[in-house]
Amino acid sequence: MEKKDTKAEIIAKGTEMISLNGYNATGIDAVLKQVNVPKGSFYHYFGSKEDFGLAVIDRFAERYRQRLETYLDDVEVTPLNRIRNYLESGLARFAQNQCAKGCLIGNLGQELADQNERFRSRLDEIFQSWRVHFAACLREAQDLGELAPDLDVNIIAGFMLSGWEGAILRAKVMKSPQPMRDFIETLFSTVLKR
Repeated sequence: MEKKDTKAEIIAKGTEMISLNGYNATGIDAVLKQVNVPKGSFYHYFGSKEDFGLAVIDRFAERYRQRLETYLDDVEVTPLNRIRNYLESGLARFAQNQCAKGCLIGNLGQELADQNERFRSRLDEIFQSWRVHFAACLREAQDLGELAPDLDVNIIAGFMLSGWEGAILRAKVMKSPQPMRDFIETLFSTVLKR
């Protein structure tokens, strides 16, 4: 018989609920009720709601890092096609979710960056790590002649990340994936055009 991983269950359910409702609107009691865990157990695993929120962020960031690596490190595909595949998969997932949820890190950045320095700092670290992944893939594109050698891949990677997060936000507000589609098409017809 498998042993129940209560902490992982709390984090998983918290990730789901925070993705839908935001951090401030997600109560600990509601999360614990969903996983049928007494409140005392919560404080066995987490010192505070803030610690719980950071655990949710870290879980999401780890899973997302794996997703980024699946796409951006795929040596069977050319670097610019890796980026396109990653963006197209994000667009498909967003449309499949009826234009809801969006990016948990982006959502929490908007909600918490001005409220909590620990959250702001951790979210910034995650965004920076994503930028590094994009920059490495863009550097490979330059090495293969897919991308102009004079472009600063760090700036382009930051631009891509900011533009993509902004497109996701607009798509949520519009309840349409069109801003994400427009971003992809514009990115590849202008910035990443050789």
